[in-house]
Amino acid sequence: MTLSFTLDPKLDPDLRAAIVRLWTDVTNAGGAVGFVAPVTEDEVRDVAEEQFAGVEPGRPDRLLIAHEEGTGRLAGLLFFESMRFGPMDHWRMLKRVMVHPDFQGRGYGAELMAEAARVARDWGLDGLRLTLRGGLGLEAFYARSGYVEVGRVPAAIRVAPGDDRDDVTMWLDLR
Repeated sequence: MTLSFTLDPKLDPDLRAAIVRLWTDVTNAGGAVGFVAPVTEDEVRDVAEEQFAGVEPGRPDRLLIAHEEGTGRLAGLLFFESMRFGPMDHWRMLKRVMVHPDFQGRGYGAELMAEAARVARDWGLDGLRLTLRGGLGLEAFYARSGYVEVGRVPAAIRVAPGDDRDDVTMWLDLR
């Protein structure tokens, strides 16, 4: 199977609910997308609504979703976040990059990252930036997509007492 992508889908109630479910499932499977497991859909929904507000018509952020062809299931997504500052308008921050646990290991994450880079190039952007929670091996995943580590704040993310993780910044040069 492969993915089909939609940029800036209509965020109707069904899609909002599907995104909240995806986000909750990713978090509860150990994904680092803004929460520490366990979380409920209610907890995720509040943060999701804030993220959705940035992609409303007329706002500068964008949403890319991926559905599995054949099943039509929401498989993954990411947000392109604008820095809302003219001198930084030549690049975007990727936020909430996630693939549902049911679909991991199929190459869908690599497909999602390749599509994000393609979209960004079409927009004429010079680069994409993302941050990640250290200690999960994510640096190697993003490196396979061409990202390089450009910064690290040691022990900046406390996931539990005595369990601090680095906040890692990675960059994809699109020039």
